Amino acid sequence: MSSALTDLCRYPIVQAPMAGGASSPQLVAAVSEAGGLGFLAAGYKTADGMYHEIKQLRGLTGQPFGVNLFMPQPALADPSAVEVYRHQLAGEAAWYETPLGDPDAGGDDGYEAKLAILLEDPVPAVSFTFGCPTRDTLDAFAGVGTYTLVTVTTPEEAQTAQWAGADAVCVQGVEAGGHQSTHRDDPQTDGAGIGLLSLVAQVRETVQIPIVATGGLMRGSQIAAVLAAGAEAAQLGTAFLACPESGASPLHKQALTNPLFVRTALTRAFSGRPARGLVNRFMREHGPYAPAAYPQVHYLTAGLRKAAAKAGDAQGMALWAGQGHRMARELPAGRLVRLLAEELDAARTAVSTGSTQ
Repeated sequence: MSSALTDLCRYPIVQAPMAGGASSPQLVAAVSEAGGLGFLAAGYKTADGMYHEIKQLRGLTGQPFGVNLFMPQPALADPSAVEVYRHQLAGEAAWYETPLGDPDAGGDDGYEAKLAILLEDPVPAVSFTFGCPTRDTLDAFAGVGTYTLVTVTTPEEAQTAQWAGADAVCVQGVEAGGHQSTHRDDPQTDGAGIGLLSLVAQVRETVQIPIVATGGLMRGSQIAAVLAAGAEAAQLGTAFLACPESGASPLHKQALTNPLFVRTALTRAFSGRPARGLVNRFMREHGPYAPAAYPQVHYLTAGLRKAAAKAGDAQGMALWAGQGHRMARELPAGRLVRLLAEELDAARTAVSTGSTQ
């Protein structure tokens, strides 16, 4: 790994920032303590909520960690399309006995306030999702010693991040669970994502800054593969979702390996932006009709998703998961980091031994 990344973690293993509660301070601390790089998710939290989680995390570990921010989203949603979808969800609201949320609850996710906190009281690393910050912002983080990463889904986005001054890019393949981190949400490109190994190779030939690869990775041998393809580290989300320290609901954790959920798909049903999750009833019934309207649809369905979880109904929840979900292991996060590191070493040894025979 490059010296800057080596300073942040002993192993080339990054825990993905999973917004919505999964990336608890306990999970992040356990990963960082074991030699990986844990990430808090600031998305969907207030600036004050983010600050208190950082404070809690610092009480749990003295090791480096990161914080992930959502970039503000342009107001592109068609209000009439959102209203049509609201009417379609009326039956869900009646079924779960909960009102639909306010689609106009906010589009900038408290971005400027979070930037101010992170620049005033710096953390070791900050990553960005759904776009690329300005050069001024990235220069400001460089000035306080924070390592910056921009999540990208194409070589062009990676080039933009390099031009803007990012220290590294987090290259997300289409296999990844949760939201596709495209910089521009274009419905015309739905389903046109690039597989991780191909994407890493393309980005490696496009930019000179370090690459962190993410998307469907569950084993050390897969980490070895993306490192061989040109990445300097691997980021895993679904692999850590089943850990006891994860803040994901028990239903979500169980669903990862439940034979009832046989595949994943990209859907706009829950948030209005393409995101990969386990295919369930809600996704099948509403996915084809969900508009390109993020974060409006996210706020619209928030109450439904909470009510479904409270009722123990996984068929109404957003069960975000990558394509490797069936390989999830219910292990403490620290133990999982060490096991992944052992598997990575074994894979590298097998390759080197094979090459000398």
